[in-house]
Amino acid sequence: MLAQAIQFLLDTLVQPFAAILLLRFHLQWLHAPLRNPIGEFVMVFTDFVVLRTRRFIAAVRGYDTATLLLAALAEGIYVTASLGVQGYPFAGFPVLGLLAWTAIKLLKISIYLLLGSLFVEAILSWVNPHTPLAPALAAINRPFLTPLRSRLPMIGNLDLSMLVLFILCQLVLIVPITWLERLAVGLL
Repeated sequence: MLAQAIQFLLDTLVQPFAAILLLRFHLQWLHAPLRNPIGEFVMVFTDFVVLRTRRFIAAVRGYDTATLLLAALAEGIYVTASLGVQGYPFAGFPVLGLLAWTAIKLLKISIYLLLGSLFVEAILSWVNPHTPLAPALAAINRPFLTPLRSRLPMIGNLDLSMLVLFILCQLVLIVPITWLERLAVGLL
């Protein structure tokens, strides 16, 4: 019962915090405008740790490495604590396996963030295309949709590039990400 409670806390506090840090990294990497409800929430929610960490970790080639490393640290803590709760013996503490699994989980979260932004942008384009979130969602999705839009013809007045990207992301999650997760678990 205690193990379930600890796992619940890890699932509701630690992993979402890693996802929010990763979202902050992606928003800055993709130059998404942050003057919207989501951007402001992400900045306020993570500033307390990111701004302190930036004093010690500088940006590399314009990328916010402090935020990315904090996301990796939070996800690493989540992975390690989850394994500990499940009774993993940690014989020899498999650092390589934990690092690999953490990196794969960050990649998986990134794909889920992209899927979420695609879904929200599609819904908002029908309901309220002029919402304050529209520029941020467009900035997140544009680098991934532009190559598809140049190759896919419009069918009538319908742009299917979002649907195709959604399907491609799902396939990436099913095939290579699952395979990489199995490899990482094998390193543990």
